[in-house]
Amino acid sequence: MSHGDGQAALASGAIGRADPRTDQGADGATPVASGLSLPLLAFANLIIGLDINIVFVALPEIGSGLNFSAQTLQWVVSAYTVFCGGFLLLGGRAADLVGQRRMFVLALALYAVSSLAGGLATSPAVMIGARAVQGIGGALLFPATLSLINRLFAEGPARNRAVAVWGGAGASGLTLGSLLGGFLTSAFGWSAVFYVNVPLAGLIAFAAFAVIPRDQPRHEKRSFDIPGALTVTAGVTLLVFVLVEGPELGWRAPAILASAALSALLLTAFAVIESRAHDPLMPLRLFRNRSLAAGMTITFIYMGTFGALPYFLTVLFQKVHGFSAYQTGLAFLVPSLAIAAGTQIGERLATRASVRATLLAGMVVGALGTAAMVAGGGLDSGYAVIVPGLIVSGIGQGMTWTAMWIAAASGVAHDEQGVASGMASTTLNIGNAIGLAILVGLANTGSHGLSGEALRAAMAGGVRLAFWLAAAGILLGLLVALTLPKGRPGSAGAGG
Repeated sequence: MSHGDGQAALASGAIGRADPRTDQGADGATPVASGLSLPLLAFANLIIGLDINIVFVALPEIGSGLNFSAQTLQWVVSAYTVFCGGFLLLGGRAADLVGQRRMFVLALALYAVSSLAGGLATSPAVMIGARAVQGIGGALLFPATLSLINRLFAEGPARNRAVAVWGGAGASGLTLGSLLGGFLTSAFGWSAVFYVNVPLAGLIAFAAFAVIPRDQPRHEKRSFDIPGALTVTAGVTLLVFVLVEGPELGWRAPAILASAALSALLLTAFAVIESRAHDPLMPLRLFRNRSLAAGMTITFIYMGTFGALPYFLTVLFQKVHGFSAYQTGLAFLVPSLAIAAGTQIGERLATRASVRATLLAGMVVGALGTAAMVAGGGLDSGYAVIVPGLIVSGIGQGMTWTAMWIAAASGVAHDEQGVASGMASTTLNIGNAIGLAILVGLANTGSHGLSGEALRAAMAGGVRLAFWLAAAGILLGLLVALTLPKGRPGSAGAGG
């Protein structure tokens, strides 16, 4: 489905009329305003996807330009990952209580300011700080965009189409980030990968006031559950730190062991607080929603498998095949277009069959395509050899991406869409950290102490192993998808 199709669906009344399941409308928004909301939210999601991968290609230049050590350079990526993962649940609940449009604009403002600081950075400390704030901005922005989609579109075909457009933009952004990062770094230097966010985020934030309907007034007073917010944010942040830094520092390092113990203590305290709170940050009853629980598990598996592929493709293209930053960016065009196509296929299948069927089909297609990529992981394999696998895997990724977010939102009340989005996106982030740590550790097993052609051969073998393991991991998601009821067309089955 094109963006024009999405706008036509909005203008025809799919958005702007009350959802009979929640008795919530779009605040009296005009068809024109509602019709422009979808491309704006999709563009915001594109920025999130871009920002995850855009710095990977620029890392060597950032390291040399700011005099990072080999041990600290990884924090350009890790600072974003750790703080984004830690604040997602808080960001989701804030969207419910403070207002989805308000959090959307605030998050974009954080993105613009932190991106400007990153581009102007003259020391590693400033760069790491900017990336941490950027991660918090991402944690506030992602649940806000998804909960706005779920608020403005009635559950069923209308929401499926909207999620496909939104999801297609975000999933494509993951691979387009590498393309844009390579181009900007080659043409203008590493600082350009940060400066590009400033006008984009600023423009979207300004347009939001005119395009996105106002936040609905809250007739009942809701508390923010400060103890729950503090314990879960600190606990998840420490957990992501352990998962991201464990492979680098060593799992027995004092900082890792202390962080793991404190994370377990804080998350246990959070569970106790939530079970007793009058107005909890994350109502535990939400876990009784089979669609949400399955959606959370699948987002975890998705990012631990599909989400790790861009890292290994970058290693294959640059370190094994010797591609330049710009050539690597161009190589990611094929999977980007395939993912975008897959999201649209996923929307049509979810609407005509069910979300369960779409998830099953997407994972099978994605696993087969990822396994086919192994043929292109040889030392002398040309780019053309891996293209068929990239296309098939990308289509499967797009189908799964669309369906898993539909599942996570199904049967969730309007005023809890933000926290549901935060829950699913938190498992997404943790899944990426765990999956990447496991796959990188296994892929690098045979490369220690090597150099030259021997190292290149070992890296190629590690990439092929990662493709095989990712394909096997994807198939585990089939078992989770089977727990969903067959449902009706356009649904994930009954909620909780």
